[in-house]
Amino acid sequence: MDISQIRNFSIIAHIDHGKTTLTDRLLRITNTVSVRDMSDRMLDSNPIEQERGVTIKLAPVTMNYSVDNHPYTLNLIDTPGHVDFAYEVERSLAACEAAILLIDASQGVQAQTVAHTYKAVDLGLHIIPILNKIDLKSAEIEKTTKELYDVFGFTKEEISSLSAKSGQKVEDLLKRIVKEVPPPKGNPKDLTRALVFNSTFDSHLGVIAFVRIMDGSINSKDPLYLLQSQKELEIKEMGIFSPGRIQKDTLQTGQVGYIATGLKDIKDLRVGDTLTINQPSLKSSTPLPGYQPPKHTVYADLYPAEESNYHELKDAIEKLSLTDASLSTSTVHSSVLGSGFRLGFLGVFHIEITKERLFREQGVSTILTNPTVEYHVTTTSGEELIIQNPNDLPDPSTIEAIKEPMTKTTIICPENYIGGVMDLLQKKRGIYLNTQYLGGRAQVIYNLPLAELISGLFDELKSISQGYATLDYELIDHAPVNAVKLKILLNQEEVLPLSRIVVSSQAEYIGRKLVAEIKELLPRHVFAVPIQAAIGGKVVARETKPASRKDVTAKLYGGDRTRRDKLLKKQKKGKKRLAAFGKVNIPDDVLTKLATL
Repeated sequence: MDISQIRNFSIIAHIDHGKTTLTDRLLRITNTVSVRDMSDRMLDSNPIEQERGVTIKLAPVTMNYSVDNHPYTLNLIDTPGHVDFAYEVERSLAACEAAILLIDASQGVQAQTVAHTYKAVDLGLHIIPILNKIDLKSAEIEKTTKELYDVFGFTKEEISSLSAKSGQKVEDLLKRIVKEVPPPKGNPKDLTRALVFNSTFDSHLGVIAFVRIMDGSINSKDPLYLLQSQKELEIKEMGIFSPGRIQKDTLQTGQVGYIATGLKDIKDLRVGDTLTINQPSLKSSTPLPGYQPPKHTVYADLYPAEESNYHELKDAIEKLSLTDASLSTSTVHSSVLGSGFRLGFLGVFHIEITKERLFREQGVSTILTNPTVEYHVTTTSGEELIIQNPNDLPDPSTIEAIKEPMTKTTIICPENYIGGVMDLLQKKRGIYLNTQYLGGRAQVIYNLPLAELISGLFDELKSISQGYATLDYELIDHAPVNAVKLKILLNQEEVLPLSRIVVSSQAEYIGRKLVAEIKELLPRHVFAVPIQAAIGGKVVARETKPASRKDVTAKLYGGDRTRRDKLLKKQKKGKKRLAAFGKVNIPDDVLTKLATL
């Protein structure tokens, strides 16, 4: 294959801007998929992806297209669009020479689109700006064109338009890709290096690496070596995606394809690693730049809905880990919920997807505790601790300093909502950095604690902006915070899954809010249940759940009043004893709601 005839590109787009529709249209126009086999969302194999309309796992595809009787190979890498999967997006872009910046002409530039585009620019990719959905009556082409100029500096001549749904001008895009996208820069005669930009698991073939051959070539009989992980591999099968797997004997410089490694643990093959031929002279090759292990930003404890289902949950998490290398797992135990697992996630959306996949793919119902972030704690003895769970926080008298993770958060919204958005970010302990106006919309940038970002900010932001605001963030550093552990006690007993780390200035407010909501959700017992929020030995908020009352005098009729008083006195005495020794039983469904407050 002539390397000058290869074009590798990606598509950057916000959710619902038409990326998947455009991908389907490209597959059809290039005859990669026949009319008979064509269906909607061809590259979204996961049912959750199809229902939510968001790409969770990227999927490459090789298409053949001719311009002026010259054949070309187009390799499209369909990337996730959500902020939680930013590292996968970055590695996917690193496997390309260009990116199509796809913008919905009726919605304009969004926050996540801006972040991903700047990553593509930093990687040296050629950007092709495209306006989609021009057939809609709500399309504002002139306004969106001005936004692209204000944000990225594109000229009007650089911006094309099309309708992925109707197919209007899509062929023009294909011709533009062939004309503008530079061919791969690799050297076919150089030492073999291939970038692993994704991986999945197959029960027969083991871990399958998605690769882009940067230099040299790989033959199906070559032994392989991972430069970062320092592992030796054997090729079970290799080939290209079109869009299903098609076996090939050789992958050459510039090509995108797959290599089945036979590995049984997906964590042995990390995204960003470099593959080469397993020869002494090649093992010392310089790995491709940009490799880093997954960075977990959010942690949560997961328990089986029924304690007896622990082994089912363990098996389900192990199976899920085979297809999701970004999950980290460790065992935990709770006196209330029994044995479970502490999982590290890439973000809040990653938590939602994981919980849903466990239920739908493995049939396991789970109880998820309130998500928390990773705190760095310095003790008075000079010891450095990393805390992922409130109950691991040491005694306050031994804490010298606590640091929390910070983010650089970018929000884009219509101008008329900017006041409400900025008020919200101030309440969330945000530090203002910058404002930029883009036509009729505004972009605000704040430094924001990650703990505030994961505690309902997305929902509050959508509510304030009536759904028009979009958000993107990146982790930047840790900053000092005056934080304390807020305990929840039911009938004087601490309920560990309900504990959380909060800023001390907000502890009383959060405590009052929590105990009020717990009072509403907690079922009544035969004795009154005191609900308390405490910091150390100090109670900062309290509510009491009234007892359910049995009418012990119902069996009486007539007679002396003293008989009635005697029965009520006996009932009161029994409730007092229950309050001293009785246990508060929390139903699983209620505990799930309480744990996520």
